[in-house]
Amino acid sequence: MEVKVWVWVIIYKDDKVLLWKRKWSHWNGTWCFTWWHLEFWETFEDCAKRETLEEAWINIKNIEHIYTTNDIHKSENKHYVTIFMKSDYESWEVKLLEENKFEEWKWFNKDNLPENLFLPIKNLLKEKRNFL
Repeated sequence: MEVKVWVWVIIYKDDKVLLWKRKWSHWNGTWCFTWWHLEFWETFEDCAKRETLEEAWINIKNIEHIYTTNDIHKSENKHYVTIFMKSDYESWEVKLLEENKFEEWKWFNKDNLPENLFLPIKNLLKEKRNFL
């Protein structure tokens, strides 16, 4: 087995953050920020821009690294390092482009996130409570 690296993007718009609900793989039914695997030779910022456009069909700006978590999914026999980036929404309308993987996109008030969060977000909240 190997450790993989994810880049997750917290996208802000009018005091809200964008989350999507998973409907595949481990932790089905949980909410998470947009994310994907870091590609070889790719910067965190480039990964954040690329994946946000590919997954949500929006552009982002003011991208910055805020925290990194070590996420061990024992029941799934998976191990990830999660690079959390923050950004501001810039343009275009959010679209659900991968309906086989995700149920919906939704903007949440940053102080009122849903309870069923995916493990990396739970770890982020536990380790760095004031990330928003």
